[in-house]
Amino acid sequence: MKKPRIGSFCARFAYGFTACVALITFAAQAFAASPTPLEVAYAGSMGALMERGIRPAAARALGAEFRGRAQGSTGLANLIVAGSIRPDVFIAVTPGPMRTILAAHKAAEAIPVAATAVVIAYSPRGRFAEKLAHATTAGGTPWWRVLETPGFRFGRTDPRIDPQGLSIIFAIQLAAAFYHQAELPERILGATINQSQIFQEPEVMARLQAGQLDASSAYRTQPKAYGLPFIDLPAEINLGDAAMTDRYRQAAVTLDGKVHHPSPLVFYAAALADAPHPKLAARFVRWLGGSDARAFFARYHYDGPGDAKPLMP
Repeated sequence: MKKPRIGSFCARFAYGFTACVALITFAAQAFAASPTPLEVAYAGSMGALMERGIRPAAARALGAEFRGRAQGSTGLANLIVAGSIRPDVFIAVTPGPMRTILAAHKAAEAIPVAATAVVIAYSPRGRFAEKLAHATTAGGTPWWRVLETPGFRFGRTDPRIDPQGLSIIFAIQLAAAFYHQAELPERILGATINQSQIFQEPEVMARLQAGQLDASSAYRTQPKAYGLPFIDLPAEINLGDAAMTDRYRQAAVTLDGKVHHPSPLVFYAAALADAPHPKLAARFVRWLGGSDARAFFARYHYDGPGDAKPLMP
């Protein structure tokens, strides 16, 4: 079949030849210049960094139209493996969700790009705000004593779908050993799945801001992004020090018959094997591991990945 000539096309729509060529050229240039969409599924705690920092930076550096999906890393990994979603890139916190992706041959490698630690974020509008503000000062009530006060409103995410929900359970278990308070997990958290404490990840910070919660689990990156105060926990508890991996692994949580142990809170990024835009996905992951992206991570209070190694299948 012959391709229609520009002249016949223009005559058909009553355009002058010169005007028609200019119109077609303009349309072709506009199409070529439009950014390529980049679908990124990322750990829900990364929302501020990804939407305010990485989105515009990726547009400038890669000519990409960043389209993010924020959710608990474990839930996202399960959706990707099931084929329910098909992003270009997956960014998870802790190795577990990424190992799920690698085991299903959905990616060939995941590189470490950042790290963080568990903290206790609290509402400046809550009735325990003053006590929590002085919890780490001489003479102050220890943070864990404040959290176990009857009527204290504590928030966390679901450990079945979100690594942060697991991390706070691990941290409180480690705190129980560190402070010699064996019943601390029960007094602060109650049951492993305590529906009165469990919320979607974005909802937790919003409830803190509104004063609907007194405190919550968080990664150090989160409260700073929302202008909320927080309590730094000792390295023996906060899952932020790779040198304490063996100590951290003394904590354990059983969910659906499977025993989970903590790992240092490292963020990993992977270009997915069936990415709609594989070349752009690979470029984006390389960019995340470079100095330009590191500057954004630091600006949003992420630590470097330290000695963390890439993950392989």
